[in-house]
Amino acid sequence: MKTLPPGVTRYASSPEFADGRVPENLLRSHRTKADTWARIVVLEGRLRYRVLEPVVETVELSPDLPGIVEPEIAHHLELRGSVRFRLDFFR
Repeated sequence: MKTLPPGVTRYASSPEFADGRVPENLLRSHRTKADTWARIVVLEGRLRYRVLEPVVETVELSPDLPGIVEPEIAHHLELRGSVRFRLDFFR
């Protein structure tokens, strides 16, 4: 799994998302803006993070394994049963 690069600073966090309250745009292909990184923080349960380019990669995220979203890379999330998570944004 990727890691955040040195020198990035968190500038925002999403609200907590849970079953039935996950925005649809997170569940279909989307990208962060240039110079914007994100960390997917699973608070309870499991979440599948799928990177769609340049190479397809699928990672099962859990409270012990956050996901790192690189700038401008297509990706989406898949719910894996009951889950609660948030997104932290960095630049």
